[in-house]
Amino acid sequence: MNFPTKIRPDIEHHEIDITEFLRDLWKQRSIILLFTGLSTAIAVTYALTAQPQYKVQNEIRPVAATDLDMLNESGLYKIQPEQALRRIGSSMDSYTERLSFFQANPGLLAPLQANGKSIEETLERFNTSAFTVEQIDPKKTANLSEAIQLGVEYPSGVDGVAIVNNFTEFVVKREKEKVEADFKTLVENRIAQTERKLLSKKAAYEANKDSEIAELLEKDQLKKETLQDELKALRQQLQTRRQNRVKQLDEAISIAKNLGIVTPTTPSALGEAGQTRQGNMIRTEVSNQQIPLYFMGQSALEAERATLVARNSDDFTEPRVDEIQKELSLLANNRKVALLKQRSNEELFLKGLGEIREELAHLKNLHVNFEQINLVNIDRPASPPQGPIKPRKALIVGLGLIFGLMLGTMLAAVRTIMLPKKPTDKSTAD
Repeated sequence: MNFPTKIRPDIEHHEIDITEFLRDLWKQRSIILLFTGLSTAIAVTYALTAQPQYKVQNEIRPVAATDLDMLNESGLYKIQPEQALRRIGSSMDSYTERLSFFQANPGLLAPLQANGKSIEETLERFNTSAFTVEQIDPKKTANLSEAIQLGVEYPSGVDGVAIVNNFTEFVVKREKEKVEADFKTLVENRIAQTERKLLSKKAAYEANKDSEIAELLEKDQLKKETLQDELKALRQQLQTRRQNRVKQLDEAISIAKNLGIVTPTTPSALGEAGQTRQGNMIRTEVSNQQIPLYFMGQSALEAERATLVARNSDDFTEPRVDEIQKELSLLANNRKVALLKQRSNEELFLKGLGEIREELAHLKNLHVNFEQINLVNIDRPASPPQGPIKPRKALIVGLGLIFGLMLGTMLAAVRTIMLPKKPTDKSTAD
């Protein structure tokens, strides 16, 4: 059995007629105007009642190199104009510097203090959005040199111009004081270092002088003891020589006694003693041998022996003894040691004393007039603004008008799409 297939009706397609849609929106123009008016009124109210915000800023540029020449020429402290500018900018961006400034000038934050809040609490809220420090790079802008801009955004009732200008002056003054303190500390440290160097040289000089004196005295003592040993040995030698001479004389005396030689004679004269001589005769005796001592005769030999035995000192018989005594006498006083000990102004003998005194004189007379030194150049101080930067009334009112118009139109369009339409006469006839 075949059952008839049910034919599904065609799915209805809803098409939006633009003309009819715009006609429906026009019918709901009251809603659009209502929201537009409300949004515009709210925007106008906010623009008229919002507290105006102002902004001022100054511009700081580096000084010429000649302005820092007096400080740089001192040789102790070097700072370039660009470094000084960045140093000022870093201090301006410091919360500690800002807090110190407002603690010194509490009246500038008085309009913002409420409910007994402290300066720290007020500055914490004001600092986050008020201060701006911008560095202008000449490579990225049309400026010919680096610059720093300090800006402050503030509500009405606050003296923003005074904050910017006074804070800039405060930071520059503080940085100059820091530079001056650093410079004085460097000078004092260098003076102390140079004085310690002078004391070290004095101590080294004293040690060298004592060492030189000890070396001279030791050298003299060594020479003195050497001479004394030589003198003692020489005297011992002379004494031994005298004793040997006495022994020789004893032997010669004994021989002279045996030979019966009383007076000095010669071997030839002794041999002719028994011969008769006629006339005058002169005898000349030539011999290459030394005549024995006993030929001097007993009388002469005994006289010499007695003299040698009675002698108390043999020093006069040796010239070297006199030379040794002379040298010992000279060693009794070392004139160089005496002069070293008698020096009154010993600094004159220090090596490098002239350079140290010159450096000390330079450091002690080094004076830099920081009142004539400028770290930065305030190229454009802050001036009163021509008008507030916030709120932008025309922009706020325009945005409010556009927002209200868009909101009303969207609401009217939703109503047109969502609400059912009334059937027309054509659809009723069908």
